[in-house]
Amino acid sequence: MDRPAKSNWRPHPVLWHRSDGLVSYPDAEAVMEEMVADIRDGGEERVWLLEHPPLYTAGTSAKPTDLVDPGRFPVFPSPRGGQYTYHGPGQRVAYLMLDLSRREKDVRRFVQDVEAWIIGALAHLGVASSIKPGRVGVWVDGPGGCEDKIAAIGIRVRRWVTFHGAALNVRPDLSHFGGIVPCGISDERFGVTSLAALGMAAPSVEAADDALRSSFEEVFGPVQEVSL
Repeated sequence: MDRPAKSNWRPHPVLWHRSDGLVSYPDAEAVMEEMVADIRDGGEERVWLLEHPPLYTAGTSAKPTDLVDPGRFPVFPSPRGGQYTYHGPGQRVAYLMLDLSRREKDVRRFVQDVEAWIIGALAHLGVASSIKPGRVGVWVDGPGGCEDKIAAIGIRVRRWVTFHGAALNVRPDLSHFGGIVPCGISDERFGVTSLAALGMAAPSVEAADDALRSSFEEVFGPVQEVSL
């Protein structure tokens, strides 16, 4: 496949990690920091797929008033961009530690490629999705002109190395989003959905992983699956 001269696609394999069970948010942040430091020192780029226990994270633009039920789940400040979001079982979180100095030093382009990655993964799963002007994340069209977010995106870039990433709703408990104003969007026309809520029969995290991997290789390049 022909690729433009400037591209975030790279032929060198990215190390691809998948964690079983639930990983605490502080533990995940500590591991990400280690990975980012290693990449800055010339180590291999990495993607880490995992699930968290129920929790909320507050991005750098989070407003205190958007935490509707502060006692519901633990709340963690996060250096990623964005506002409040929920993480929990049934949601596949994908942390991307990529070195843009080895790809393209263009943060906006990188965000667009992350969006394309998630949209492509959903297409592999038979779900049509898109981005919406003025709203972060990946969305699907609902009935009556409503639109629902199926994947959140929040990244940070430090010295051209990316971390944090995206969260795809496979089959989480969507009522858990009720403790926050997700991503600061309170308009009743815009909600949150999942593969299960869209009617996909028995959607699995494993199927989502396969779709995420296939789409990642199309957008960013090959991967090599390894243990953490």
